[in-house]
Amino acid sequence: MTDLTDLTTAAGPDRPELQKAIEAFVDAGFAGIQMRVHDERGEWAGSAGVRELGGSAEPPTDGHFWAGSVAKPFTATAVLQLVAEERIGLDAPVADHLPELGLDRRITVRMLLRHTSGLFNYTGEYYEDGRIVAGIPATGKDWVDNRLRTYGPQELIALALSEPARFEPGTGFSYSNTNYTLAALLIERIAGRPYAEEMHRRILRPLGLRNTVLGGSDSRLPEPHAHGYYRYQDGEEWKVADVSRQNPSMLFAAGDAMTTTRDLHTFFSALNGGKLLPAPLLAEMRTPHGELGYGLGVFVQDLGPDHGGTVYHHNGGAPGGYGALMYSTPDGAKTLTAGLTTGDAPTDPAQSFPKALDALVRQVFTPARPRT
Repeated sequence: MTDLTDLTTAAGPDRPELQKAIEAFVDAGFAGIQMRVHDERGEWAGSAGVRELGGSAEPPTDGHFWAGSVAKPFTATAVLQLVAEERIGLDAPVADHLPELGLDRRITVRMLLRHTSGLFNYTGEYYEDGRIVAGIPATGKDWVDNRLRTYGPQELIALALSEPARFEPGTGFSYSNTNYTLAALLIERIAGRPYAEEMHRRILRPLGLRNTVLGGSDSRLPEPHAHGYYRYQDGEEWKVADVSRQNPSMLFAAGDAMTTTRDLHTFFSALNGGKLLPAPLLAEMRTPHGELGYGLGVFVQDLGPDHGGTVYHHNGGAPGGYGALMYSTPDGAKTLTAGLTTGDAPTDPAQSFPKALDALVRQVFTPARPRT
């Protein structure tokens, strides 16, 4: 792990429009944001908000953060590399490789990566009729009190398989962390190595991602980092906890990424630039499915011809305190990567998040108009 230089001011060309776009997230209630953009004008890095509540320093632009579900594209890439090596079939039953779990034989590798297996989400399920079925402690005071606990992937899968499936395999879509933890167990079984070691061998080391950790259980963020906070109710009282320390093992291979904006740029640019997967499998990965346009570990979004066309992305959120953005053009030449922190705002910043995010993405990916 490299100790990065603490940069808190914008780098590269002056981009006031990008600075204004990230300040909208602070106005929406986030404590801070750091962002990196690579485009035809070069690299820009900037931040807004505060590094720590009560302080005035801005978040470091090369800071470490918990990136949550940004882990999913990494996991999907490793699985698809195994498919490319003909060590597993994309439409093969997962049960053939993990027979001890007693999985429905209709569940295929593709269904795991596409979230169409129907398997119960071990962080809890929210049903259309209003029912909530709890999983491991993932929200509120329960999560705050348990956030340093180490979970084993088998424990997470056992919980998921103890609950009824949400639907028959292949008949619907439901975003479930269970799918990607199972995909990691598949990687381990086929490769014969621990998930973290295999991800380092296949992706992190070849790309030089020295500040990314996958499959870990260390609760400490390396310096530099911004502090993340979580507002929760304890009886009749509302409290705010500094949750910069949290154990990522509760989202093994599904949301356990610790990284930086620079590393996310390097990974997503390489992936979309065709450096990690052969063209046919990259095309499979980026083929949208269902209403949300989910492929195999990435979302596909059409911004329209006036705003840059198609972009690929997968954002992430740790259970509390942190979030991440990761976007790219189809050729990997233009990317947006960011880390966000929540603070003590009494209103949920998630309510204003979609508007701020849409404005930011369009600001970054809309082609510059030629000067007349």
